[in-house]
Amino acid sequence: MSIKSKIEWTNASWNPVRGCTKISEGCKNCYAQTFAERFRGVPGHPYEQGFDLRLVPKNIDKPLNWKKPNKIFVCSMSDLFHEEVPIEYIIKVFETMNKASWHTFQILTKRTERLLNIHSKLNWTSNIWIGTTIELEKYSYRSNIIAKIPATVRFLSLEPLLGPINNLPLNKIDWIIVGGESGPKARPMELDWALKIKKICKENQIPFFLKQLGGKKNKNGGNKAILEGQVWHQYPQVI
Repeated sequence: MSIKSKIEWTNASWNPVRGCTKISEGCKNCYAQTFAERFRGVPGHPYEQGFDLRLVPKNIDKPLNWKKPNKIFVCSMSDLFHEEVPIEYIIKVFETMNKASWHTFQILTKRTERLLNIHSKLNWTSNIWIGTTIELEKYSYRSNIIAKIPATVRFLSLEPLLGPINNLPLNKIDWIIVGGESGPKARPMELDWALKIKKICKENQIPFFLKQLGGKKNKNGGNKAILEGQVWHQYPQVI
């Protein structure tokens, strides 16, 4: 749980679920797993069980106690639509988001197939955004699934961007985030890949958010989100 987040495109994080399992290439160097496993076996620590998936019911109501409006990243240390998270529990998470109408909740998932199967059982109030990760072009189909979800904002996170994406479905997509992988084992992101996405965003009038260039610290600008001489932190306009 955190009322503040170091993730540039959000303000806070909320984890009613902890832990996850790897599903595609973007998960290889998962920052959340690296963080959680550091505390495996530490008595009383939130990640005493490392990155094993588990529900955290005591955290479900936490956003209701945060009175200042925030953009909140839901399950920054997990995937809400993981196959081991019961639908009944997901409904309870959504009920909190429905009640906390003064917050904006940003959900990011790679498990778009399960999302599609259960989305009609959930109450998509106007303060809930839904996004999916597309790290390689072969996962572009996830964008078509997101387009079917009745959320106010649908977004794509191309992070870590591991290859060029030439064919990216943009139907009903309101926002695109791009980022290279960071850390000692970071796989490189070519600047041309990011520039191409920025061009696509401009052509389709989609807000473009460059989170980081990736790589080791101070390599190619380190993690600074500078492209063509400026920072790109655009957000969707929500009425």
